[in-house]
Amino acid sequence: MSQLLVTNLHAGEPLSLEDITGGTFAVKSVGDLNPVEGTSDYARISDDGQRVETYSFKTGKQTGVLFDGAKTQADLTFEYFDDYRLSPDGLSLLIQTETKRIYRRSFKADWYIWRVKEKSLMPLSVAGDQQEPTFSPDGKHIAFVRDNNIFVTDGQKEVQITHDGRFNEVINGIPDWVNEEEFGFSNAMAWSDDGATLSWIRYDESQVKTYALQLFKGLKPEKEAFNTYPGDYSYKYPKAGEENARVSVWSYEFATGQTRQLEVPLDADGYVPRIKTMPGNGHVVVFTMNRHQDLLRLYDVDPISGACRQLIEESVEKYVKEEVVENVKLTDRHILLPSDRDGFMHLYLYDRQGTLVRQIEHGDYEVTDVYGYDEKTGDTYFQAAYPTPMNRTIFVVDKNGNRRALSSTEGWNSALFSCDFNYFVKVWSNAETPYIVDVCNRKGHVLRTVIDNHELREQLSAYDLQAKEFFKMKTSEGVELNGWMLKPANYDRNKVYPVVMHQYSGPGSQQVVDSWRIGSMGQGALFDQYLAQQGFIVVCVDGRGTGGRGAAFEKCTYLHLGELEAKDQVEVAQWIGRLPFIDSERIGIWGWSYGGFNTLMSMSEGRPVFRAGVAIAPPTDWRFYDSVYTERYMRTPQENPDGYDVNPIGRATQLHGALLVCHGLADDNVHPQNTFEFSEALVQADKDFRELIYTNRNHSIYGGNTRNHLLRQVVDHFKQELHVGVSGSPVTGVSE
Repeated sequence: MSQLLVTNLHAGEPLSLEDITGGTFAVKSVGDLNPVEGTSDYARISDDGQRVETYSFKTGKQTGVLFDGAKTQADLTFEYFDDYRLSPDGLSLLIQTETKRIYRRSFKADWYIWRVKEKSLMPLSVAGDQQEPTFSPDGKHIAFVRDNNIFVTDGQKEVQITHDGRFNEVINGIPDWVNEEEFGFSNAMAWSDDGATLSWIRYDESQVKTYALQLFKGLKPEKEAFNTYPGDYSYKYPKAGEENARVSVWSYEFATGQTRQLEVPLDADGYVPRIKTMPGNGHVVVFTMNRHQDLLRLYDVDPISGACRQLIEESVEKYVKEEVVENVKLTDRHILLPSDRDGFMHLYLYDRQGTLVRQIEHGDYEVTDVYGYDEKTGDTYFQAAYPTPMNRTIFVVDKNGNRRALSSTEGWNSALFSCDFNYFVKVWSNAETPYIVDVCNRKGHVLRTVIDNHELREQLSAYDLQAKEFFKMKTSEGVELNGWMLKPANYDRNKVYPVVMHQYSGPGSQQVVDSWRIGSMGQGALFDQYLAQQGFIVVCVDGRGTGGRGAAFEKCTYLHLGELEAKDQVEVAQWIGRLPFIDSERIGIWGWSYGGFNTLMSMSEGRPVFRAGVAIAPPTDWRFYDSVYTERYMRTPQENPDGYDVNPIGRATQLHGALLVCHGLADDNVHPQNTFEFSEALVQADKDFRELIYTNRNHSIYGGNTRNHLLRQVVDHFKQELHVGVSGSPVTGVSE
């Protein structure tokens, strides 16, 4: 077991939950930089939130002001705006105001069009708020969605393209709930590069069953409409094995006003996880997937003639990862496709006809992000889990296959490149260091540091924060797992300590990372530091099924979610229980979402190693979860009933340990149905447990004092059940 940094020995201030959840330790990073097409500049919102400014990647100097909210027409002057979108030619902006969240990625807003040269500002539309406004390539027209229908405007005249959109029946141009959540996108429209056509995905969800979330008045915010009688929010949510929305692809030709359905080959129950502009020929690229999600096809489609030609077929064992769809890059002459066909995620270059040119790079590592392919040089830029699965390194590979690292410091590196690939913003951190943001040239040489978070580092130096110790362990089956451990400041190796284990365990996830996002709640593991200050040793181990280690390790849980994951966490508990400084009788486990599911699976695995556990927003039967995510890993309940039957509800009689279950009543992702049905199974199994329901809260369970309250319940549950700071508890050298 190796320790990364020397443990602080001096006494320091105690952390407080209020500070951890209230933003006291907020870290600075970059989030709103937008590279400007055809330049080495980027655009960003000014520090005072009033302007959109451009800066040179090379020098860092301001090169212009695209928008100034204080210098528009008197009746449209903004005190603030939420965000912006830049047209491809850089001559127009869309200004986002009055944002109203819908789901994880989707929202409605009041948008305004700003023409940079004319300095003119006008509403995008006056007929209601809009979703996903999308510039045409020449920046003159904007498509958007309102009330499930598509409209196009030039700022003067508004044309309605579709007329059949209706809530909970038909959606045009934006994905339904499950496609947004599980394929990771919120815009289902694509202009042709010549602006002659607009294409989109249509979702007929009329046959999808409805789920209703009950809503109350609540507080922070109050819903006055439900002051006396509660209301509900009903929406279409396809559960595993149930009817999905029927998808089709359509186009509109502006010269003729003709709308046509594009005959893209697609199974009746198949998916269209993306539609993108094809550069250079007026076409679009349509991605399709079968319901099993083990076959991805890319089609070149002419939106006017309807001609459709298959470009690429990607078929791999078990399932094609969603990251493949997300990271496909279309360039003027090539298509860059990630694939784990050889056992690790690597990059493959195709020409525009769909012919494989070459595999870009090789090795026993995973490509984890794709930054782009430079047509001028043949260089490919990407991020990889290298030199270990816990790290991320930025790489460039030239056209001859020579690979070179563009980041030299071990830890977690990510990049944002200028459109010409001459410069990039590098964000680096490790488990002990908040983000450091540098601007680099294309060779990786640092030109300047723009953020170093020295204020946060100085602020945290006043506290007794301990270093995370990374370690490896082997299970009884000889599987090596990666983990980290955090000890109390007053750690004495001659005493024994209780343990709180945190995990997520979901397919492709990673919690054991050398990054500032480490920890059960991120933030450099500050919540875990708080637990350590209460007298716990905190342990986190990534079991089988997690990411960064290749397809065999990640996909071994296929058709049997929860079985191997729970087995591994139980064996982690057994392993750490044999360490001389651990009290094997006082080990707890907790997790959120999939981590909540695996907490319950681990506490009912059969070996009673956990004295206490907390499951937050847990799926408890995969039949209750959505079709796309669940069937990717489990197929349907009709095809795999035995796999679905192994779940926390079915194992309720085997539950061992003091359990706390928490759920948000308005969770549109993991429905409260999961907790309600599980609690009933526990009641009938005569199992004692505690349950907390958070009014009007979604899957993230936040708002007002909610997050502070939730995490205090987690801490207090473990303190009580693992006998830390409890009167009459065994003396172990653990103190408050």
